[in-house]
Parts: sequence; structure tokens; C-alpha cells
Amino acid sequence: MTDRAFIDTNIVVYAYDGRDPVKQEQARAVIADTKRRPVVSTQVLGEFYVTITRKLETPVAMPVAREAVERLSRFPVIPLDRDLALAAIDTTQSHQLSYWDALIVEAARVGGCRTLLTEDFTAGSEIRGVDIVNPFV
Repeated sequence: MTDRAFIDTNIVVYAYDGRDPVKQEQARAVIADTKRRPVVSTQVLGEFYVTITRKLETPVAMPVAREAVERLSRFPVIPLDRDLALAAIDTTQSHQLSYWDALIVEAARVGGCRTLLTEDFTAGSEIRGVDIVNPFV
């Protein structure tokens, strides 16, 4: 049986960003890891698309980026809905997180993920029952 691991936007962006070949290779390995079934959210899909088409030194062409989003969408995708938004608001207050970070944590929790793979939180911590893991360390 495989574990579910929520993959934050920064991890999938590294898979397409050639500026750091080591992180790019590690990110691709994380996404392809069959021991952990990746889970993403609609937030991750949107942030990923915007980042790789507008914020990279060499932006990805929009049709290629759309195909990448479509591939990521083959993983379970946690949609943003009323309950998730309200849970994120509660988590901002109880854990002093930004709304967007709290939304990632709540999507991981709702998605049944024990692990959140990210570079944006303190590795080794736990938030709302979700372990924070930086796959690059």
C-alpha cells in the first residue's frame, strides 16, 4: 500500500525549472516516487501554471504548461470549496500561517496525506496532523 503525499507548488515548479539541475532531478524523482502517491490541489495547479509561464527565467510555453497541468491533474486533485476555505481560515488563526499556506495544509489533510512535501514550511514540524518534509534536505 502506498502513502499519500501532498506536493506543494514549489516542488513541481523545480521539475520544470532548469536553473538548479540537482533540485530539478530531485523534484522529478519525488513526483515519480511510487512509494508515495502524489496529491495536489486546484491551488497548486493554478500556482504552478502561473509560475512556469510567467516567473521562470525561461518561461514555459503556455501549451506545454497546459499539458504539464493536465499530467499533474492525473493525481488526486483536492478542490477548493467552502469547507476547505473555512478550515484554512481557522488554521491561519491557530497556527499563524498565511491563508495560502493554511490552504495547502488543509488540502493535504483533507486529501488523506500524512506528509506535505514542500520547501516553504519548517521541515520536521507538524501542522494539523500533517508532517512537513523538505525533500531537498
